[in-house]
Amino acid sequence: MKFITLSNGVKMPILGYGTFTMSNDETERCVTEAIQVGYRLIDTAQAYRNEEGVGNAIVKCGVSREELFITTKIWVENAGYEKAKRSLEESLKKLQTEYIDLVLIHQAFNDYYGTWKALEEAYKSGKVRAIGVSNFYPDRFMDLVTFSEINPMINQLETHVFQQHKNDKKFLEKYGTKLEAWAPFARGSHGIFENEVLMQIAKQHNKTIGQVALRFLIQNGIIAIPKSVHKNRMEENLNIFDFSLSNENIKKIEELDLGENVFMDHENAEDIERFFKMFKIGNK
Repeated sequence: MKFITLSNGVKMPILGYGTFTMSNDETERCVTEAIQVGYRLIDTAQAYRNEEGVGNAIVKCGVSREELFITTKIWVENAGYEKAKRSLEESLKKLQTEYIDLVLIHQAFNDYYGTWKALEEAYKSGKVRAIGVSNFYPDRFMDLVTFSEINPMINQLETHVFQQHKNDKKFLEKYGTKLEAWAPFARGSHGIFENEVLMQIAKQHNKTIGQVALRFLIQNGIIAIPKSVHKNRMEENLNIFDFSLSNENIKKIEELDLGENVFMDHENAEDIERFFKMFKIGNK
């Protein structure tokens, strides 16, 4: 496994396992299998409602806690200093661990200043080894770093061959923040698994399109957290460290960038309104 070093010196696996939309039982089974296969970075969130499943898996897996890198995220409705503190304690209990390797603010909504203050405090106390944000686009990111003591060590954004965040990545690096990709397969959109450019490159390296898509990210220093409930696909996604994309390969993939999100445009009011309604957030 290749590691990436965060701004505070903590080493984080560059490839991990995501658990979005999985039940607790399925999460326990899949995370156990993922660890058996070789994953050490496991990504969950309060909003996924499967932290218990992750906790059960990491306790039973037979791998020492120090070898694992566990990430969770503070949900929008737990925003604010006091709520965030309480929710973090709840996450620690559910994950059955004395510390969490990385905690992110899940969305740039509600009182994220208060949440960040709680995370800074947890970081200083040793309950959390690294802190960061998720879905913070340039305006919200700059708002936070300008008025905070500690810069985010990670910004987790929807990132894939069709949304590469080239300029955002350069901007984040200026503040010592690493880019982490969620939805690295673009949720299967834009015909990614039938894309001719990716298919030709995959054949050239005797790899799958999925492996090429992941290799493109990690070769650009972007952490990726693919998800699969199938053990053979977990193995396939992990098997990307025995080949490299050429400069020509990378240039062709860079040309696929549409600069568009698949899940939600965080700068579009209508998308945000739909998001709030989907998760029943707010008082209206």
